Formats: sequence, C-alpha cells, structure tokens
Amino acid sequence: MSNLLQPPAATEAERLLELARAVLDIEADAVRGLKERLGASFLEAHRLILGTRGRVVVTGMGKSGHVGNKIASTLASTGTPAFFMHPAEASHGDLGMITEHDVVVAISYSGESDEIGRILPLIKRRGAKVIAITGRAQSTLAKEADVHLDARVEKEACPLELAPTASTTATLALGDALAMTLLDARGFASEDFAQRHPGGALGRRLLVRVADIMRKGEQLPRSRPEDLLLPTVLEEISRKGIGMTCVVDGEGRLEGIFTDGDLRRLLGDHDSIKGMRVGDVMKRSPTTIAPEKLAAEAAQIFENKILGGRLVVCDPGGRLVGAITFHDLLAAGVV
Repeated sequence: MSNLLQPPAATEAERLLELARAVLDIEADAVRGLKERLGASFLEAHRLILGTRGRVVVTGMGKSGHVGNKIASTLASTGTPAFFMHPAEASHGDLGMITEHDVVVAISYSGESDEIGRILPLIKRRGAKVIAITGRAQSTLAKEADVHLDARVEKEACPLELAPTASTTATLALGDALAMTLLDARGFASEDFAQRHPGGALGRRLLVRVADIMRKGEQLPRSRPEDLLLPTVLEEISRKGIGMTCVVDGEGRLEGIFTDGDLRRLLGDHDSIKGMRVGDVMKRSPTTIAPEKLAAEAAQIFENKILGGRLVVCDPGGRLVGAITFHDLLAAGVV
C-alpha cells in the first residue's frame, strides 16, 4: 500500500499540526493588523458606496477575483446592490455593465494587475468612482483610485511565500467590514435578509407566516359545545385527521378543544361516555396563535409547551380561523 495512504508518524503528525497552527496564527495576525489602519479612507469608501445611485461593481483577477466574488455576494445579500465583473472579460464587452453612477471596487494585492490596469482609464472616463484594495499604497492602482484601502500583510502563510493566503484572508475580512458597516447604516434587518434568501432555511423562518400554512375551511375540525362525544365528535376528529376538534360557539368563537388524548383519558376513567357532551369535558382556554404571526413563533410555542403537536389559530376577536400542526411546520421547512 502506498505510504500516502498510511497515517503519518507521531513526529510527522505533530509537525503538520504545528504548520497548520502557524498558518492560522499568521492569518489571524493579518486580520488584526487591519484594525490599526482603519481610518479616514475606510470612512470615505463607506460614504461613496452608501451615497451611490448605482451599484457596486467588484473586480479582481485570479485569487483576488475569487475574493471579490465573495465580497460582491455579501454586499448584495446585505442591502448593497453589487455584482462581480471579471477584468479580462471587461475588455470584451462587459465594461458596458458599468455606469457613471456606479462604484467600482478593484482588488489587486500588488496593485499592478495588467487586466485591471487596462480597464482602469476607461472606468474613470465613464465617471464611475474607484475604490482600490491593495497591499501597496504606492502602486499604480492605489494612486489612480479615488479611495485606497490598505490590505497589506506582514507575510503570507504559505511556507514558500508564494501562494496568496494571509493577503486574501485580510482582503476578504476588509470587504466584510465594509459590508457590515453599510448594513448598519442602511438599517438592514433580519427581515430584509430573508427577502434576499427566500429559498434558505433562514428565509423560511422569517417569511412564512401561520396563515400561509395553517389548515382552514373544510380541513378544520369544528364542534359545538352541545355535540355528543359519540358519535358526532369522534367522527369529526377521525374525519379531519389531526387528532382533535375545536369547540366553537354560534359565532365561531373558540371555547375550547377536545383531543384524542382527552378521549382516551375519559375512557380510562368512565365505564361509558355515552351521552357526554363535548362542552362539558373540553379543555378550556387552550393555547392559541394569531394568523399573522411567523410560523417560527408557532415552532417556539411547540418547543416550550406540551400541545400534542397541534395549535389553534384565532383572530383578534377570538374566532377560530385555523389550526396548525408540528407536521405542517416540518412540511414547510420551518423546523
């Protein structure tokens, strides 16, 4: 069997772990080093983006491009319209995506990227503002930009000092810092985030309301207080299939609920339930929820209370409008 498939010897394993720890230390130090350099230029970059009537166009080549793609995605999902433009494709038509109202964030650690250098004069000619993120304040890109953000690092985490590692981590962190300050300035809330992530679990938890998934109309089990347990109430519970019935008055206001569990307890305590009315044995003042509440709030109620997996939905006047089960929440992807 190849040695590559064998676990490393103890000394080799420790050496690998030490190298991994050193990488993490170098990258952590690179991010911490950014804190001391945040100042007027960062605030100006924030001001430019916050005040733009256009979008943020992020560009970068190679590893800087991968980082730029992530920064653009983070900006877009937190309230700042943004997209990534490949600098090489820009020279072949994509430059038409940039308008005079946009802000271009150009990323190049050396500040001398040929691809960005070729399109930089054209971007400026269009009237777009340029924010440069580089590791060299004296580079061409840094000097030509309207604002320069310094992302320099003491050294890369690569033992060969070749692969961009600490520098890409620092650039990504700087982009996150910019995105989060913009999020804060815009008053961006969790509901706004959910609107941009409707397909994700968070979106479902923040967008789906009880009214969207509750059982209603003919699906809803209903009984009157005077209904006999046998056969009327038992038939209603069986027909609607959620293990309970909602007891309402003549105007549809909820008076109580009666569950299959209540039925089993009655049968255990009485020789016969013949002639019993549901209004005499129902559970009064059950836990309810309003239809406009988030389905996630219903999930929280299920978590905190023993409800048998069912919850009644009532309007502000106490009228029955629906019922929701734990399985409904599961089907909707809320839990």
